[in-house]
Amino acid sequence: MRTVDEDVEQHIHAMGEALQAQLAEADISDPVMVGIHTGGVWVAERLHQQLGIKEALGTLDISFYRDDFTRVGMNPQVKPSALPFSIENRHLILVDDVLHTGRTIRAAMNELFDYGRPASIWLAVLVERDGRELPIAADVAALNIHLARGEQIKLNGPEPLSLIIFEAK
Repeated sequence: MRTVDEDVEQHIHAMGEALQAQLAEADISDPVMVGIHTGGVWVAERLHQQLGIKEALGTLDISFYRDDFTRVGMNPQVKPSALPFSIENRHLILVDDVLHTGRTIRAAMNELFDYGRPASIWLAVLVERDGRELPIAADVAALNIHLARGEQIKLNGPEPLSLIIFEAK
């Protein structure tokens, strides 16, 4: 296991600036934000504050929406999802820590659509890495990382936030 020598807070701040610019260009002034448990919520908390979003931060636990749920079973740390606002016809910023295969984002979108139909979904991730299995790409990604076969990257936190690379078992 090794720590990625990156200033995570600085990268999150850069993500916020990129999101502000993209939202302004798209003339979106009142988005809502949803973080995916757990690392995505940590990143979303910081972005939510930086962007000054009025609505409370929403959170998703996509455990029951995963396409491998029947193979891996229940995550022992399932957290409740909380969307304290209507997503119907709203511009939504979906935040996660690492975009790898795309399956987590697909599961998150499936859950979101159970709550309503957003006008748009913008994807912001701290790390976009290789190994995509579904055609999903981030609108904003702070880091693009290539990992060797068998390596994984994980966000540790919540205080301080750090990225580690480790061998998958």
